[in-house]
Amino acid sequence: MPDRTPQSPRLLSRRSWPEARFLADVLRTETVGGGLLLLGAVIALVWANSPWRAAYAALGDWVPWPGGASLHLDLSLATWAADGLLAIFFFVVGLELKREFVAGDLRDPRRALLPVVAAIGGMAAPALIYLAVTSSAGGAGARGWAIPTATDIAFALAVLAVVSSHLPQGLRAFLLTLAVVDDLFAITIIAIFYTADFHPLPLLGALLPIAAFGLLVQRRRTWWWALIPLAVTAWTLVHASGVHATVAGVLLGFTVPVLPSRSGAPGLAERLEHRWRPVSAGFAVPLFAFFAAGVTLVGVDLGETLTNPVVVAVAAGLVLGKVVGVFGSTYLLARFTRAELDEEITWADLVGLALLAGIGFTVSLLIGELAFGAGSPEEDGVKVAVLLGSVVSAALAALVLVRRNRVYRRISERESRDDDGDGIPDVYQQESA
Repeated sequence: MPDRTPQSPRLLSRRSWPEARFLADVLRTETVGGGLLLLGAVIALVWANSPWRAAYAALGDWVPWPGGASLHLDLSLATWAADGLLAIFFFVVGLELKREFVAGDLRDPRRALLPVVAAIGGMAAPALIYLAVTSSAGGAGARGWAIPTATDIAFALAVLAVVSSHLPQGLRAFLLTLAVVDDLFAITIIAIFYTADFHPLPLLGALLPIAAFGLLVQRRRTWWWALIPLAVTAWTLVHASGVHATVAGVLLGFTVPVLPSRSGAPGLAERLEHRWRPVSAGFAVPLFAFFAAGVTLVGVDLGETLTNPVVVAVAAGLVLGKVVGVFGSTYLLARFTRAELDEEITWADLVGLALLAGIGFTVSLLIGELAFGAGSPEEDGVKVAVLLGSVVSAALAALVLVRRNRVYRRISERESRDDDGDGIPDVYQQESA
């Protein structure tokens, strides 16, 4: 008789071939975007510490539309980058989240459990470490507890591409899905804990253009001359409500249909994501990094800065908290559910992935600005801490993952064989046989 003993569930197992192709496209875009993000941050740091640093500060403080005070739009270039351009980033996040929950792996509760648990652990542990460090110093800076909770997927994938381009697909997919769930929680935190001077009427008014936007996209009406004004109107009203304006991007992304049309064409969410992800990764996020990362260290006492409780708390949360949270929650899930890692993945690989999750940049810098205010002394400390914690996390991840790269390469070469020439790696056909 055939063996009917139920197999233990596999953690980080291979995705389906269509899902793998979509993942590969996302990884390529995010990897390039991560390189541009890093370039923008480096240019900002060099300029902010050069003899021309006053020009950098003046550029960020310049208000291109000083007459927009009545609509709360008398914003500086740096604020436009944080509130305006990042709305594009969060629109793509909204599309990605809905696609994952409707047609991706997160629609399966068994597959969704691991990244959700890992994301919760990877946010809770850094927040607790941050609060423990700041409370020992009298509680100063406790408002920034959420700063080290976010993972910057573009930055992390850029580092991953450099140090280990042959990482098993299950681990790469897990990093991407973890970051997607992480973004969802980060959006919720921003909306609930970092909203000041809340005005309900503009927020209620924003529901009208969002509903009109949703009605058009549900009917596959992709008229740019209608959708873009509706999106801008929704963004303006959300911004006027006191809720961070990037939330408008997420809400608009949630309205877009995911499933393919009756003719078999790809879902509109996938098409819009394909169109807007390069704009987000290649323009919006790098420009935000350019304005956000330029901390001036000239004349600053580095010893005093690096011992500041907020700096220590953020850096420790990113480097230590993410490893404890992501790795610890995954290990406990496996321990108490009798699940096993996929046969191609080891716990050492997961340590490297958890270290990569400690690379926080875009959302961490955004929360730092929201927590302490633009131009505050604490904000400069947050920038130093986020940069320091991200660099240390990236270096430690490289030490762990580069040693496995040769093994990954051999596995990748075996899996990529397509002996029958049909364009699909044989490993997927063997699994479905």
